[in-house]
Amino acid sequence: MQPDVETLHSVVTGGDDRDAMLLVHGWGGDGRAWQPVRFAGRRVMTVDLRGHGRSPVPADGYRPADYAGDLAALVRASGLAPVVAVGHSMGGQIVVRLALDHPDLVRALVVVDPAYGADEAEAATFHRRLAELRRDGAAAAVRQLGPLPTGVREQLSRTPGQVLAASYAGMYTDPGAFGARPAAARTVARLTQPVLCIRPTPSMAAWDLTCALPPGSRVVVWPGTSHFLHHDRPDAFVRLVDSWHQDLLLR
Repeated sequence: MQPDVETLHSVVTGGDDRDAMLLVHGWGGDGRAWQPVRFAGRRVMTVDLRGHGRSPVPADGYRPADYAGDLAALVRASGLAPVVAVGHSMGGQIVVRLALDHPDLVRALVVVDPAYGADEAEAATFHRRLAELRRDGAAAAVRQLGPLPTGVREQLSRTPGQVLAASYAGMYTDPGAFGARPAAARTVARLTQPVLCIRPTPSMAAWDLTCALPPGSRVVVWPGTSHFLHHDRPDAFVRLVDSWHQDLLLR
């Protein structure tokens, strides 16, 4: 069941509607996860996904496609389309799904250490991690993610356990999930919008470079940063996204 877009918590800031941006947080976070990032002169929408932060908690609908459907309705209602859709972690899967299912709404994609491309070793842990989430809820999620920015840890700890487990299953174990590499490669190959992918680890960036990405796409690696690399280097993150987008406009 899709919530009424008016009940989803969203914030729109900035000025000109041209080249508007949609910022999509990761698993267990909310729109406040983007607070360190400031895009000057742009219209920016942040949202708390269903089940997260200040948005309603429906009984189901926690696959990337469900989240993308919510965002599509929200973007259409806002009049901001087409947007540059920026997604961190789970948000990376969601904006890819948004671009595939609603291509008229998305101009370009920025995926920040997206939650796809897991290798065989990580994929072998999916079912164990899901069982822990179903048993221990947010406590298991905190253990699994490791060190977290303080605000993000608080957001994650408040997210209902059933939301975390269902979202994890939607990314990694449900039919049609594309968290693992073979499915991820097939999924991103269907994109038509250019993609900026930023990774903290060279091995993941090397895998991204093997994928068939649209013209104008770019893969960047920032060694020494964490999964929350936009928190680690917020000013550099804004400069990178702005410069890449400007290059696209000149193509």
